[in-house]
Amino acid sequence: MVESAIGFVAVFVLVLLRIPIAFAMGFVGMVGLAHETSYRAAISMVGRLLIDTSQDYRLSVIPLFILMGLFVNKGGISQELYNVSNSFLGHFRGGLAMATIVACGGFAAICGSSLATAATMSKVAMPEMRKYGYADSLSTASIAARGTLGILIPPSVILVIYGLLTEISIGKLSVAGIFPGMLGILLYLVAVRITVARNPDAGPAGPRATWGERVHALGQVWAVLLLFGLVIGGLYGALDFWPINLAFSTTEAAGMGAAGAFLIALARGGLNWRSMREVLEETTLTTASLFAVLIGAWIFSNFVNLAGLPEGLLGLVTALDLGPWVVMGLILVIYIVLGCIFESMSMLLLTVPIFFPLVTSLGFDPVWFGIVVVVVVEISLITPPVGLNVFVLKGVVGDVSTGTIFKGVTPFWMVDILRLILLLAFPALVLYLPSQM
Repeated sequence: MVESAIGFVAVFVLVLLRIPIAFAMGFVGMVGLAHETSYRAAISMVGRLLIDTSQDYRLSVIPLFILMGLFVNKGGISQELYNVSNSFLGHFRGGLAMATIVACGGFAAICGSSLATAATMSKVAMPEMRKYGYADSLSTASIAARGTLGILIPPSVILVIYGLLTEISIGKLSVAGIFPGMLGILLYLVAVRITVARNPDAGPAGPRATWGERVHALGQVWAVLLLFGLVIGGLYGALDFWPINLAFSTTEAAGMGAAGAFLIALARGGLNWRSMREVLEETTLTTASLFAVLIGAWIFSNFVNLAGLPEGLLGLVTALDLGPWVVMGLILVIYIVLGCIFESMSMLLLTVPIFFPLVTSLGFDPVWFGIVVVVVVEISLITPPVGLNVFVLKGVVGDVSTGTIFKGVTPFWMVDILRLILLLAFPALVLYLPSQM
């Protein structure tokens, strides 16, 4: 365990020195493997890991889901999702903020990236809320907070990474995120209502849309709703009663989603040779960076496992006679503290290889633990002092201080804590849908 602890300290120091997390984990893992075995054995293990990773068919789901989100974004669907939500909710106090939350949830269900959701929806929703006199704190908070849905509502890149790290069904993880994601939308709507109840001027009511305008707005998003239903229905196995079996594996669902998103963007005139090149370049760069971090995490994980940290933690828990829920509580506290230092992907890759064997040995369901971890990561994205979603939004908006945004998101991360408590108390909220697959 001592070697593992030194390794973690070394990774933290390198990250604080602004060394990319992929290289920090890879370098420390390489040196640790060499210490535990030999340099020749370490080089051989790392070489084999690189080859196996590049040939792993399961990893193709990552670029396909990224491609799906980028194609949909090029099709201009973010504006139309906002228009639909606004037509039904905009006439309430705080209605534009609630519309932003619902639209972010819909965009996250297709995009799969929290940061992309926050950045995209800020360009769509922020001007509209300012037009009707919304407080900057509520406007920016509703975008930053709801952007976190991108890592929970399927397809979710971070759930894919968790599934690859733990060898848990990515399909079950994706379906397990649906109820917690919907619960998050509901609780965030409650947070908006609480905010405008305390300060009515923060979110004035907008004009009421006619039913004709609502029907027209719904007609603009039918293709995307059909695409989402196809992908999730195929993953869930809900479409296998058709004459043609449409039950998908995760990779097949990602391929169907990417192909469908391409056709939608093409039909809407959002693609040309230039934009197509931009989509492919961004997909390649994002995938390469994710693969680099994933490979670094696997090298570091191999070192930690070889050094016996998971067994040592289990032995320590047994010796101290700590109950399973006490251990779970300590793990969640560690995640919240780390969330103030690391961004979500780094935190997940550093900790899951360590905590996962301990959690499963204590009898907790691995799918449930994955969703709980993602919810905790969501909370870290909007809590100070880091709050990565807050800083992304600050970079896009520019003229709103981070202090104003952090003040506005306080009710949102408080209801996120409530959601976490509900998921801990009622695991069926996570496990019901996967159990029916």
